[in-house]
Amino acid sequence: MKLRNVLYFWREAWKSLRRNKVLTIASVSTVSICILILGMAVLMTVNAGNVIKKLESDVEMVAFLDRALTRSQISQIEEQISKLDGVKSVKFVSRDTALARLEKSYGNKEYDLKSTLGKNPLPHSFEVKAKNPHDVPRIASKVEKIEGIYKVNYGQGVVERLFAVTKWVRAISLAFIVLLSLGAIFLIATTIRLAIYARRKEIYLMKLVGATDWFIRWPFFIEGILLGTLGALLSILLLAGAYSSLVNNMGSVYFIPLVTGGPILNQLYIALLAVGAILGVLGTYISLNRFLDV
Repeated sequence: MKLRNVLYFWREAWKSLRRNKVLTIASVSTVSICILILGMAVLMTVNAGNVIKKLESDVEMVAFLDRALTRSQISQIEEQISKLDGVKSVKFVSRDTALARLEKSYGNKEYDLKSTLGKNPLPHSFEVKAKNPHDVPRIASKVEKIEGIYKVNYGQGVVERLFAVTKWVRAISLAFIVLLSLGAIFLIATTIRLAIYARRKEIYLMKLVGATDWFIRWPFFIEGILLGTLGALLSILLLAGAYSSLVNNMGSVYFIPLVTGGPILNQLYIALLAVGAILGVLGTYISLNRFLDV
């Protein structure tokens, strides 16, 4: 493509935007609203994923040991568990530590379990974490077979239901984003079609004087990219401001781990900017072909 033609396409696109100010504002507003809704859905999905990831990372199993084991036998069991495929970490919890934790959970003031019971009734145990939380049931079944371990607890039943729920939440979130994306393409295509319809005579005249389809398409594509990018930029500013305010106001709510700063948000905003440009091109392509068939 010649540089002279590139300059011509950009000049024509810019002229069109300035000449059709009302349609330009309408198109940018439509793109902005669509990207804003899409961005909100993506942010909700990212934060839901963050909460799910935290819940899943908290899943661990506790392997209780027989009381008669010696220190050497306990070390051998720890080594066996560590060598199991998928095990991330193994932490030994002595019966004294377990009792201290239990007393602390009761306030550590009104209860002295050791004095009340006369002895520590709790066994030694191992806290085992898996590299992939979904592997916990599989690893638990192997740990349970190791000699010297009489019981493994990982919240059987609850964990399986948690994974089933998180699986559906992820699937529904993805489907929601896809539907919103399709809706955004439809709305943007409709808006751009109105803009192109207003210039149908111009397209017709260009076809009559022998202009190729791509010579006619390029200014419209550039126009679509500019409209999509401007709309996306506006929505990103609104979204970033609103989300920042939300994070600041909810900072004290520690049990809702909102995604804050860092590369994730930057990648999201860059992705939304790219989505705006792509939607502009798609909307233009869908709308323009109809008017080129003259």
